[in-house]
Amino acid sequence: MDNIKIERTERTPEVNFDFSRNTFVLRGESYPENVPKFYGDPIKQLQEHLNNLEDGQVSFDFDLVYFNSTSAKVIINLFETLDAAAERGLDVTINWHYDADDDNSAELGEEFGEDLESANFKLCPRD
Repeated sequence: MDNIKIERTERTPEVNFDFSRNTFVLRGESYPENVPKFYGDPIKQLQEHLNNLEDGQVSFDFDLVYFNSTSAKVIINLFETLDAAAERGLDVTINWHYDADDDNSAELGEEFGEDLESANFKLCPRD
C-alpha cells in the first residue's frame, strides 16, 4: 500500500500515513469544507491496512490544534478503529498532543482515552 502524505492547509491537517512503518499522523487544524471527502480515502486505506495486519506495533499521533465537530466524529471513529485493532492483538499506541496550557484539549484527550479498552493512550503536552 502506498504511503499517504497530504500537506496541511489553512483548513486541513497534514496527513502522514506511513504504512510500511505503521506510523500515522494528523497535524494542524481540521475544518475542511467537506470532511467526508477529505478523510474518506485515507481512512479507508488505514482501515484496510489495519485489518490485514496480523501483528506488530502501530503508532498514531493526533496533533491537532483545532478541529470542528464534524472532524471530531472522524477522530472518534479513528479511535474506535485503532481500539478494535488493539483488541485483535496489535500493539496500538495513540499519542494525543496538546498545548501544555490548553486545559480544554487536555480534558478532551482524557475523555477520548477513557473510551479505549485495548489501545495504549498517552497524553503528550507541548511546551
